[in-house]
Amino acid sequence: MTSKEIRELSPAEISTKLREIREQLTQLRLRKHTGQVEKTHELRSLRKDVARLETVLNQKKSQAA
Repeated sequence: MTSKEIRELSPAEISTKLREIREQLTQLRLRKHTGQVEKTHELRSLRKDVARLETVLNQKKSQAA
């Protein structure tokens, strides 16, 4: 997910997307510990998506205030 796509979302949509990606990240971490993950690069991309979502959400909150 790119920053441009994230900026087009509303704060409520960003929050739901953030929750979904965090859940995916948790599941992927559990599968990694059991040795079931073949694409370990997905962990890094999910972490970066979480950071992008949080950054844009904080920017929108500060602009609204």
